[in-house]
Amino acid sequence: MNVALVKLSSIGDVVHALPVAGALHGALPQARLVWIVERREAAVLRGNPALSEIVPVDTRAWRRARTPLAVAETSGALVALRRHLRASRFDVAIDLQGLVKSGVVAAATRAPLRIGFTAAHCRERLSTLFTNQRVTPPPAARHIVDRYLALVEPLGARPRMVEFPLPTDGAAEARIDEFLMGAGLKPRDRLVVLNPGAGRPDKRWPIESFRALARRLADDAGASVLVIWGPNELGEARAIVGSGTPGRAILAPPTSLDELLAVLRRASVVVAADTGPLHLAAALGTRCVGLYGPTMVERNGPYGRGHRSLESPDQTMASLAIDPVLRAVVEILDGPGADQAGRGIAR
Repeated sequence: MNVALVKLSSIGDVVHALPVAGALHGALPQARLVWIVERREAAVLRGNPALSEIVPVDTRAWRRARTPLAVAETSGALVALRRHLRASRFDVAIDLQGLVKSGVVAAATRAPLRIGFTAAHCRERLSTLFTNQRVTPPPAARHIVDRYLALVEPLGARPRMVEFPLPTDGAAEARIDEFLMGAGLKPRDRLVVLNPGAGRPDKRWPIESFRALARRLADDAGASVLVIWGPNELGEARAIVGSGTPGRAILAPPTSLDELLAVLRRASVVVAADTGPLHLAAALGTRCVGLYGPTMVERNGPYGRGHRSLESPDQTMASLAIDPVLRAVVEILDGPGADQAGRGIAR
């Protein structure tokens, strides 16, 4: 059996869908599983033992095509993709995204069975035009991870264990160890990683709040604080670190996905909004404090045990006070299992 999984983006969403591949591989070990994903997110899937192939696409570039050359390149890429999908002779396609674009990709596989969510559970209801078996997640499936897993039940797949295999790169791990050592951080330090970025402005906690939290974590909780950042976020990260007292907060270097994973593996706690690094950290087993405003903790909170999630009283991030966030971090640092939360602990 040839099965296409269609989950294009974003990083956090791809992470949440990882258990689907494991569940299918466990139930159908002879099946050939192919994941169709955006080029930028494909690195999350590298080395995944459940997958036979990863097919990267670049719908972002396709949508930006304006010049004759770019349009020609996009047309060529679409023709090549369609040929490749047809040659793969898929029996099943599973649209995990529920968007029109993911539905179009699922239809392009020409799989006779195309599974997706019912309209009420799709982000774009028109995506149901491209599926022919539609699933309503059971009421108990409140988190998006569990909702994704409901899509494989028509194939008889039920996971014995929810797993999130993520890549490891030895060279990246060594670079991060070298950076942390150079910054004066020791393996048993209480390392709190702050991630101020988010894909949407309304999901970002104010920089002033992050800065105050960093100061109090260092002064009151005796924690080492590392501020990570992504594209176009360096200015915000520098504003949190400031030019202030050495040892209060440290600015992380630019990181690739592998280096980011290395940082998150070494953290005692990660503090972030509903965004990719938060969900990567939770998938690694690193304990998290999630900050939520416009999105729902029940659906998008850090998956697994031992995490804390704080919700804004009015769905705006500015209304999240600093004291509850500080308490949540300290409770994790001082709570059961705190001695296993330091850098370098295998998870």
